[in-house]
Amino acid sequence: MADHDPPVAKVEMSGKAEAPGRPSRRRKGRGGRAKTSSAPPSNPKPSGKKAKGKARRKGATAKPEAGTAPRVDTPFGPHPAAPVQPVRKAPSQGETASGVLAPSGSGRQAYAAIDLGTNNCRLLIARPSGENFTVIDAFSRVVRLGEGIAQSGRLSDAAMERTLSALKVCADKLMRRNVYLARSVATEACRRATNGPEFIERVRQETGIHLDIISAREEARLAVLGCHVLLEDGLGPAMIFDIGGGSTELVLIESTGTVPRILDWQSVPWGVVSLTESCGPEGATREERLDRYRHMHGLVADSFAAFSKRVAPARASASQEGPLRLLGTSGTVTTLASLHLELPQYDRRMVDGLIVPAESMRGISTRLSSMAIEERRELNCIGRERADLVVAGCAILEAILDLWPAARLGVADRGIREGILRSLIASHAPGPASGIRNMSNTIRNAVHAR
Repeated sequence: MADHDPPVAKVEMSGKAEAPGRPSRRRKGRGGRAKTSSAPPSNPKPSGKKAKGKARRKGATAKPEAGTAPRVDTPFGPHPAAPVQPVRKAPSQGETASGVLAPSGSGRQAYAAIDLGTNNCRLLIARPSGENFTVIDAFSRVVRLGEGIAQSGRLSDAAMERTLSALKVCADKLMRRNVYLARSVATEACRRATNGPEFIERVRQETGIHLDIISAREEARLAVLGCHVLLEDGLGPAMIFDIGGGSTELVLIESTGTVPRILDWQSVPWGVVSLTESCGPEGATREERLDRYRHMHGLVADSFAAFSKRVAPARASASQEGPLRLLGTSGTVTTLASLHLELPQYDRRMVDGLIVPAESMRGISTRLSSMAIEERRELNCIGRERADLVVAGCAILEAILDLWPAARLGVADRGIREGILRSLIASHAPGPASGIRNMSNTIRNAVHAR
């Protein structure tokens, strides 16, 4: 995806969000206006009904076997130890980061979240708005930071330069948008690379941005916190997943009145970049491409095997309560959802919160896996940047659908960044007891030094 600056949007901080493109999610008497966007959708609305359920089940599922991945058995909520970066002194009304007066009302404090993944660098800046937050700026660029790690174990010079260029754009936006407090995280690429910490220090020196290399557990927590409001209503446990560039996280949750309770989770080192690089070239013939795809699917399925066995009781219990519920956040699911809708170009308003038949996603995955890369490049919403990676994403998605065979898949174009913002705003709301001390000028100095 190219550099991205979407229009202002309001996002729910609690309760169930209503996303455009989902007629079954809208409330009557609102005139069809969606909460998550400042403009109504212009494309035809996809069909799909909301799962029924009168009450949330409050019992936990069976405990996992001994020696398995760690569990999170506490209520899901803001992480008290999450490191944050004070960007500037709390501004006075009407003051901006550059010190000039802004239009009335724009001096309210803004918060920012940066998610540096294996494939993308993403920024989101928002201001609190009651129980919601309003997005005022965003940025996304494909940087492929993890390119070559599967072979070398290191971040390449070219990948680091691409990423630094994107982060300098983020630093400029933090200054221009009156950002008060930010949290910036790095995920699997920096976790795996032997020179990851060295790169983090270079980023701090050249941009002023303090990146925190988070654990897979924290990555899963933030992703769920950012997108769980899009999960369909229903009874029993549900599955939320995030297909990244270098890893994939699966989280089994139990819905509650506000935020979900995590029952179990798993992270595997297969993302669209790591899986693509580990499985070699695509092949010249359709048969070779299909063989490669089956190999990809087998690798991911094997890595999910222990988790699948562990959540089997929850899967059986959930199926007795009603339709299995499944929600995914990743470039893979949003891209496939766009193909399902046959959009001429990507439209977040139509995709974020969409509910699609799982069989449609399987069918699209099968079709893409047999196509040559030149053919995939010509497809709307894929293009050159995703054409080589989307097949690996399809293999991961199909393995997830095998593990949690829901008939319908929820699609979220939100995740870690939104989870960070929810945590920041909840834990550091400005005021006499905000606990913010000694606001830093690091980013300002780094920007001016350039």
